[in-house]
Amino acid sequence: MLAADQRPPKFQVIDQPKLKICLLGYRSNPYSGGQGIYLKFLSKALVDLGNRVDVISGEPYPELDERVRLIKLPGLNLFEAENHVTALRPRHLLSYTDFIEWWSMLTGGFAEPYTFGRRLVQYFKRHKPDYDIVHDNQSLCYGTLQLQKMGIPLLTTIHHPITSDLRIALQSAENWKLRLLIRRWHSFLRMQKKVVRRLENLVTVSQASRSDIATDFAVREDKLKIVHNGIDTEAFRPLPNIERDRYTVMATASADAPLKGLDYLIRAIAELAGEMPELKLTVLGKLKKDGDTEKLIKRLNVGDRITFHSGLSTEEVTELYAHATCAVVPSIYEGFGLPAGEAMACGVPVISTDGGALPEVVGDAGIIVPTRDASALASAIRVMLDDENLREKLAERGRQRILEKFSWAVAAKEMEKLYRRIIVEKAS
Repeated sequence: MLAADQRPPKFQVIDQPKLKICLLGYRSNPYSGGQGIYLKFLSKALVDLGNRVDVISGEPYPELDERVRLIKLPGLNLFEAENHVTALRPRHLLSYTDFIEWWSMLTGGFAEPYTFGRRLVQYFKRHKPDYDIVHDNQSLCYGTLQLQKMGIPLLTTIHHPITSDLRIALQSAENWKLRLLIRRWHSFLRMQKKVVRRLENLVTVSQASRSDIATDFAVREDKLKIVHNGIDTEAFRPLPNIERDRYTVMATASADAPLKGLDYLIRAIAELAGEMPELKLTVLGKLKKDGDTEKLIKRLNVGDRITFHSGLSTEEVTELYAHATCAVVPSIYEGFGLPAGEAMACGVPVISTDGGALPEVVGDAGIIVPTRDASALASAIRVMLDDENLREKLAERGRQRILEKFSWAVAAKEMEKLYRRIIVEKAS
C-alpha cells in the first residue's frame, strides 16, 4: 500500500460553465449554398454540448433545431422579388439601409453583407443582448467591426476567399460587358478585405482556405485557426435497402456557376456516351433556362442522360445518393467540399478534382483528378464503374473517414475550445 505522500493526487473535476453563443448569417438559405447548412448543423451540435445558442439571420432564414432560437433580421430579400425595380416600398425611403440595399441591386451590386451589418449594430444597441461570444459566418461587414469595438468577443468564419469566385467568373466571361457586371457584383470585396485585416479572431475550414485567404486578403496564416466543417452523419448515411443504379453518376453542382465545374462533367458524360449507352447523370442543382449549361447540354446532345433536382429534403437527397453508383465533385475550387463529404458519409465512392480543399476532405478515400479536365473525369468514371471491388473499398473507407474526422460533433468540440480561448484572452 502506498504511503500517503506517495499516493497520486486527487483531482476534482469541475464542469466548465456552458456558453451563451450567438451565430450570425447575413443570408442562410437552408437548401442551396453552404451558409445555411453551416448554421443549422453547427448550432445544433453546440446545443448538444449543452450550450445556449441563438442565430441572428437575414432572409432567407435557416432551418434550425427547435432548441436554437432564431432572431430574424429581415432585409429586402430582393433575390426573391419578381421585379427588383418595383420591390422598393414608400416606407423603405425612410430607411437609409433599405435604400442602399435596393439601389445596389438596381445598379448590379450586392449590398446584403453591408446592410446586414448596419441592422445588426442597431439590434445590439437597442436590445443589448448578453452573449459570451458572437460568431459571424462570413458577412465580413463593417457592422461586425463595430461589435468588436463595443468589447464583444467576436469570431469570424471565412469559408474561402470570394476572390477565388471572382477570378474564375472573370475567366469564364465571354465579353467585357459581362466582366464589368461581374466586377460590380463583387464590389463588396473591397469592404471584406478592409474588415478582415482588422478582425481580431478568424477561423477557416481547411488548410487550403487558410493559405488562399492569407494570400488574397493579406493576413498572416497563423492568425487563421482551422476548424473543419462537419457532415451530418446521421442524415447522410448508407441506405443498403436501396439498390444502386449500375450506370448512374451523381453530382452536387450549381449550374452556370463556373466555380463548380459542372460543364467539365457534362463533357465527360458526352465523351463516355458512346461506350456506355446506359450512363446517366443525376445533378443536385437547378438548371437555369437558356443558361450556358442548358446550351452545352443541347450542343452535346446529352439531355436524355441528365436530370436535375432541386428543393429536396435531406432524406430525398440521401436516397438519390443511395441510387448512385458513384459521386463526382467536378469543382474548380472548394473551400471545404461539403458535396464530397456528404457523398462519402452516404457510403458512395467519390471522384473529385483537386480544387482547393477537396483533397483534404477526400484523402485516400476517393479518386482525385485535375481540375478543368473533362477527359480525366471521364477516365476516372470509367475506372470506377468497371471495378466493383474498388467501389466497395472506397465507399467503406470514405464513410469511416467522415465519421472519424469530419462529423459535426467533432467540429463543435473544436469550435467550443476556440470560443473559450477567445473569451479568456478578451477578459485578460
